[in-house]
Amino acid sequence: MIIQNRRAKFKFNLKEKLEVGLSLHGNEIKGIRSGKVSLEESFVRITGGEAYLVGAYIAPYQAEKGDPKRDRKLLLHKKEINSLYGKVSRLGLTIIPTKVYTKAGKIKVEIALASSKKVVDKRAFLKEKDVKREIERTLREEKLKFQKESRV
Repeated sequence: MIIQNRRAKFKFNLKEKLEVGLSLHGNEIKGIRSGKVSLEESFVRITGGEAYLVGAYIAPYQAEKGDPKRDRKLLLHKKEINSLYGKVSRLGLTIIPTKVYTKAGKIKVEIALASSKKVVDKRAFLKEKDVKREIERTLREEKLKFQKESRV
């Protein structure tokens, strides 16, 4: 089970990825395993020497009480936190979550250092996507023609 932040590739240029653990309360794990997670407007904030996932929506399991958008602590080593903080402050990058998944029974989050795309980059991305789709469509049609001709 993998929950992805699909808008991340469209809005940002992803540079460096890192797998981290996530500190959760009881029923949040069940909420994640049921797939009720949204990373759309979430980001990572480093304060007081610790990293927090801010703005991620994790639906509470059944009718449990709690804030589904609370800040959640990310489990990182001090070296990793200092490295990320240095890159964010020096290079003006942002840290965003790209995936939430389970690994060996534990919930993991893939975070990425990212820089914002400009409007021109987004247009180029969409154009490239359309060209790839058109090429695939043409190849599929040619393959079907070839199969029909070979049967006759």
